[in-house]
Amino acid sequence: AGPGSYTVGTMSERFDCHYCRDPLQGKKYVQKEGRHCCVKCFDKFCANTCIECKKPIGADSKELHFKNRYWHDSCFRCFKCYTSLVNEPFMLRENNKVWCSSCTAAEDAPRCKGCFKPIIAGDQNVEYKKMVWHKDCFTCSQCKQVIGSGSFFPKGDEFYCVSCHEHKFAKTCAKCKNPITSGGLTYQEQPWHSECFICSNCKKQLGGKRFTAVEDQFYCVECYKECVAKKCAGCKNPITGFGRGTSVVNYEDESWHDYCFKCTKCARGLANKRFVCHNGKIYCAECPKRL
Repeated sequence: AGPGSYTVGTMSERFDCHYCRDPLQGKKYVQKEGRHCCVKCFDKFCANTCIECKKPIGADSKELHFKNRYWHDSCFRCFKCYTSLVNEPFMLRENNKVWCSSCTAAEDAPRCKGCFKPIIAGDQNVEYKKMVWHKDCFTCSQCKQVIGSGSFFPKGDEFYCVSCHEHKFAKTCAKCKNPITSGGLTYQEQPWHSECFICSNCKKQLGGKRFTAVEDQFYCVECYKECVAKKCAGCKNPITGFGRGTSVVNYEDESWHDYCFKCTKCARGLANKRFVCHNGKIYCAECPKRL
């Protein structure tokens, strides 16, 4: 902004006022655009109007102008903080309002989604999907603790720290009842930690391996054979239900692989066929007649 484009002084020569023709010698006058006039006529006919207070800027006032706009020096203040902008950097904004550089920076700065105050240069902040927070305003929707630059989980318009997300949304292990934050497996529609889904005997993890469930216990193939499986009354080996011989024949508290359940005399397979038990041995329907 610059000063007004006129000169105020006391006339020493003989001149008359351009407007009222009163003599100006020895009187205070104003010279503007080559014309001399008294102070009264200047205020009436020549004074510019202050764009801020809408009043004339008289000859006795200090005037500032910028881009064909005029202010009293006392009116040339920041619209936001009212700081005088005479000899200070400023910005002319909408509605012909002048702003200081600090208020301009704050007004144009992005607004924190938490406190709605501006985030100015130098402030630590968090950005996510075109939204921004002061670092200390980015808090967990559940526990209200500051997340800052830490890990978080978005859920709609809410944000959760790792701990709150685990307890609120993560699946719970069927064994230890703690949240499953990553990995895990599902058995009979129930979630398990991989480290919780283990053999009841040797404690090896069973994820991706063959196993047998006995009531609420799980066993790997080796431990099931050794510790749990019934022994075949024919071959004396474990009946595991895996591979060959998945069908089992049970009779009077004894069990056989289906391929081991055969006639003691003629070795004819008797699974799903009529048989005779004689002296603790199994025979087909014909062989006891030949004994």
